[in-house]
Formats: sequence, C-alpha cells, structure tokens
Amino acid sequence: MSDHAVLHVKGRVLVGPEDVRDELWVVDGRVTYDRPVGEAVTVTGWALPGLVDAHCHVGLDRHGAVDDATSEKQALTDRDAGALLIRDAGSAADTRWIDDRADLPKIIRAGRHIARTRRYIRNYAHEIEPADLVAYVAREARRGDGWVKLVGDWIDREAGDLTACWPRGAVEAAIAEAHRLGARVTAHCFAEDSLRDLVEAGIDCIEHATGLTDDTIPLFAERGVAIVPTLVNIATFPSLADGGEAKFPGWAAHMRRLHARRYDTVRNAYDAGIPVFVGTDAGGSLPHGLVAAEVAELVKAGIPPVEALAATTWKARAWLGRPALEEGAPADLVVYGSDPRADVRALADPLRVVLNGRIVG
Repeated sequence: MSDHAVLHVKGRVLVGPEDVRDELWVVDGRVTYDRPVGEAVTVTGWALPGLVDAHCHVGLDRHGAVDDATSEKQALTDRDAGALLIRDAGSAADTRWIDDRADLPKIIRAGRHIARTRRYIRNYAHEIEPADLVAYVAREARRGDGWVKLVGDWIDREAGDLTACWPRGAVEAAIAEAHRLGARVTAHCFAEDSLRDLVEAGIDCIEHATGLTDDTIPLFAERGVAIVPTLVNIATFPSLADGGEAKFPGWAAHMRRLHARRYDTVRNAYDAGIPVFVGTDAGGSLPHGLVAAEVAELVKAGIPPVEALAATTWKARAWLGRPALEEGAPADLVVYGSDPRADVRALADPLRVVLNGRIVG
C-alpha cells in the first residue's frame, strides 16, 4: 500500500464501546467517515484504535540503556502486537529519533527514572538524595512528554524489606514543581508504605500498586489517582522472592504476599472507581509485545472485558490526551478477526496493523 492510497476499513469499527460503525476510510493518513471518491484498498474485520501500553520501556534491557538497533526491535515488537501508543515509563536511552519514524509506535516519554541512591536497578535511574529531588524532577519534566517517573519504594538493605524512598516534604515539593511545569507524575510502588504520602502530595498515577489496601483504596478513588497494575510483571514476584530469600527473607515473604493478593487488589481498586490502565513493564526483564496478555490478566482479575479493553484503547488514549478513531484523527488502528469485546483473547492475533494510515503489519 503506497503512502497516498486510500484505505477502506469495513465490518465493525469500534469508535467506542457502544459506538460501532460499519466502515471508515483513511485519506492522507487520517480517519474519515465520509466516503472519498475513487478506489481504495479494503480491509475487513473488527477495528479498534491502536492499543496503548501505558507502562513500557523502549530503550532498556535488564542492564540499562540499549543501542538504537535494539530499541528499534523493541518498538517493532510492540507495534506488531498492536501497541501503537506507548507511555515510556522511564528510560536511560534517548529514543527521540523514533519520533521521526512513521512506521514505529508513538511514544510519550517520562524522561529517566528518579531514584534514591542505591535504591533501584543499576544503570536505570538518576540516583539522588531528597535535597536534589525538585531539581531533578524539573529536569526530567523538561525532557519528557508531560510525565515524570519517580521510584517510590525499593528494597532497603538495612531494613531487609521494601520501604518508602522519599520523605513527605520532598515529594510534595517535587510534585508541585512538576505540575508547575505542566507535567504529571507517576511512581513505581510495590509496597504499602509510600502510597498515602504520594497521593496526598498530589501524584497523578501509581505503577504496579500491589500495596493498595482497604485503607488507601478510598484515598486513590477520592483523588482520581490512576493505577497501571502491570500484572504480567507481578507474575514474576514468586521467582524474585525465591532468588532473594536467603539474604532478605522478610522481603521475600512480603513479595509473595503482594503476589498472592494481586487479583483482589486490582479488582477492589476497579470496584472502588480507581482508573485502571494497561501496562506491561516490558523492556526490563520482560519481553516486548505483551499488551494482549496484560488485558487478559485484567479480565482474570475480575475487570469486565469491555472495561479491560477500554483500559488499552478509548479510555487510555483519553487519559494520555491522544485521539482514538474520531474524524480527522491519525489513522492508528488494529483490525481483528472477531469481536474483542466478546473475548479479549482476540487481541493476541491482529489481522492488520495500520499506523499513520499505512498497513505496517
């Protein structure tokens, strides 16, 4: 298909969960519902807006930043799985060159992770002390695309368990500075201890959120703080616990408890009205291309299939301030052979991937 060919998508176009149309066209890379003049290339099936992976790390592997060729492979893997919009939740690599590639997913960056000294994965983050937090948040707010990523908790070797990384006053000042600069703030949090301070300090999102409890769920709901559970990553907690048990038995037991209640945690959050979005945490120890698996995990946790689908399509795009399939939007869409609202497992087998109006997969 040439760059200027008209594309005709027919069958069922899921503009929204209830807004289902029979067809759309792509003209000059954009969606239209007005039939154009002339011939078109036709694709038939169930069309969705390009999927969103709201927690992904293009440019990272388990050792830190990767080269451009590896970043490209990661982005292509996500694209071919249907993830056409990525919120990159922290990367040590400069991936701005991807913005010039019409065949690669669109990325919303959160800059580089900001962590406490020796309290995160080596080579990933700016490792600093609380006195420098505001300055580093300002720096990453200017480098990112409207997001900043903090590491809210991590294993404390002296305590032998997960503990909060930042004092309350430091995060209050840092989040206020990010908001002043027009950026939202999210934080990696596995455990319980850091959540209340972060939410009351004005944070916008929490990654993983395995430490949510009956005490903090109402606070999240009241403040409208979103979570991205990354359940495909939380599945690794038992093996992590096994590896660290000899040295940190308290931490290992804690990780197993968080894992054991993970589905209840997500379902209780959803039931309370907390916004829940799809993210895979690909790019560290996990492979890319897992967006369909994460949607299936949300359904397994008890989120209704249509809501799990919305968490990677319509609602996720609105949350990130990006269009879906409305008139004039960039034509980023995925076509499936069956209705993904009826069975989200359809997401694992896209028929066609269309990015910027071109069939790329």
